[in-house]
Amino acid sequence: MSKSEQRSFSSVLSVNPYKENYFKGISSFISEEKSPEFSKEQLVISYLNTKEFITAQIEISKNIPEEDVFDALSNKAYDELALDQAVEYKIQYIESFNNLDEENRHFHVFIVDPLDVTNTFSPVVDKIKYIDVIIPVPLLIKSLYTKEIIDGSGVHCYIYFQENDAFLTLYSEKDFLYTKSIKYSFIDMHERFCELYGERIDYHEFLNFFTQTNLKETDSEYKSYIIKLYKELFANINDILTYTKRAFEIDKIDHIYIGSQTQTVTELHEMIEAELNIPSSQFNFDYGFENNEYVDQLHALMHLYSNLSNENKYRCNFTDYRRPPRFIERDSGRLITVIAASLALAFAYPITYWVLTYAQALQEDLLQQKYKELHNTRVTREATIKNRLADKDKSMQLLTKEETEYNDKKNTLIKIHQVKVDYPMKAKLLALFAKEMSKYDVKATRTSYSEETKDKKVLTIYLASKRDRQTTELVEHLTKVYEGKYTFELEKIMLDDSSKMYLSELKVKLP
Repeated sequence: MSKSEQRSFSSVLSVNPYKENYFKGISSFISEEKSPEFSKEQLVISYLNTKEFITAQIEISKNIPEEDVFDALSNKAYDELALDQAVEYKIQYIESFNNLDEENRHFHVFIVDPLDVTNTFSPVVDKIKYIDVIIPVPLLIKSLYTKEIIDGSGVHCYIYFQENDAFLTLYSEKDFLYTKSIKYSFIDMHERFCELYGERIDYHEFLNFFTQTNLKETDSEYKSYIIKLYKELFANINDILTYTKRAFEIDKIDHIYIGSQTQTVTELHEMIEAELNIPSSQFNFDYGFENNEYVDQLHALMHLYSNLSNENKYRCNFTDYRRPPRFIERDSGRLITVIAASLALAFAYPITYWVLTYAQALQEDLLQQKYKELHNTRVTREATIKNRLADKDKSMQLLTKEETEYNDKKNTLIKIHQVKVDYPMKAKLLALFAKEMSKYDVKATRTSYSEETKDKKVLTIYLASKRDRQTTELVEHLTKVYEGKYTFELEKIMLDDSSKMYLSELKVKLP
């Protein structure tokens, strides 16, 4: 692969040389380019239709050294395919690894007449100057397997219709197996349709009917002739598949992918599946591109192929329009670089010494100037800091005074709050408990309140009753009624001999 192909590019331009349309891809978005221009940062990729090249399987001995493989394949191709010895064909190849032959290596060889390449791509080169990659169209399909868009197991058949060509390609276990151009391009089908119809109709009228009409829903007079055309097409495809299964010892075709350059309303994959009894799908894959409109699948495949790493790409590149190497990689560029380096080394020491001396003097002047600026800044800031410290002392004295006044007012408010809140609360509790004591004929002789901590508040009621049972019943009642709200404790009940009354201390723990 050339160095130009190994460069990194910011965009990709795919070219259909037969219709001269272009699609530009940046990141994951591709769109049609109406006015293509040359750009150094743009990779240009195109393809050769199947009718533009000859392909064959050639085997050579495994004893042939790697550096002699190309010559061996070229000589054998000229002999076995009876190529014109006067023409220097362009030959590229890929090795087939699906063969168990222990003595020979097997190759798929692609052969192109250089004049065909020139005639096909001259108009394109006039616009964009260089083409980095020109690849046989069936090899673009390899990218579907490399990117794991299609499962690699089994034998897959790909059928694609274009305006000036149509091809059938087989892949077996991810590797290219066979390809053939079939006489059913849009132009060929138009000619055959006119023969079947018995009258010549306009090509664009035929193409509109072919792509935009659903045969299941139309009653057009063209319908029966289109169906006949399809049956001939599918019969031709069936003959090719029968031949390939016999020639390559294939048990069955696992799947067919069929599609066309222009999107069709009629589901071709449903028709061919019904006709050939082989599972089929549209030749329309999810490439991860952000496009709302239908894109020619070959353009999409070229953009997908350009994103493969170099080691995953097929090396069948037929381009004669490579961009020149970078300046440093040319002989003249190397010579100029060496001369420039020599001159630089010759003048390096004196120039370096002068530059360093000048830089040192300049740096000294800059440091002197910076010192003066920093000194003035330091003096100013020291004076400012001194003033700020004096202001701080005054502020601290004022703050201390304000804090003292604040604490005094705070303590006063706390006492006022205790008087306003705690005393009414105690009065309410005493009234509540007095009401309960009257039910049991128990009297309160006096009360006391203690608060050891914020969470430990105790109200003590000194009780007097004629019988001790009255006191115990009262406590039982209070415990039951106010359970979970107050905690009641009664340690002992004593008889006062002088008054003949039973005295006790009831402690109420408040929340």
